[in-house]
Amino acid sequence: ELLKSFIIINDLAIRIIDDPEVTMFIAYAVVGVLLAFALGASAALTLTRNEAVTASMGKVGVPGTWFPWLASLKAAGALGLLIGLGVPLIGSAAAVGVVLYFVGAVVTHLRVKDYE
Repeated sequence: ELLKSFIIINDLAIRIIDDPEVTMFIAYAVVGVLLAFALGASAALTLTRNEAVTASMGKVGVPGTWFPWLASLKAAGALGLLIGLGVPLIGSAAAVGVVLYFVGAVVTHLRVKDYE
């Protein structure tokens, strides 16, 4: 009985791996969930004014009044990526927003020659 179950599960796994759409969705889901987790953690650290985050943002001249807004953008990106697992248009919009957020962050650091 256990062997039959293993064979059925193995056969299903092989069929899933052979389907490129399913494989891509699994890859998107894994990366999306990991990125959403990282964004959520970063939003929480920004909102609670974690010492490392405060120092990094202070170094590039980000005013403290922006912290709640920046944390909200990160949280919205995280939520959008998770919702995007079921509603692709929202996931795409969230991904574009996250990319724009981090392009802005990179430009901000480069502007003040902060390469750390």
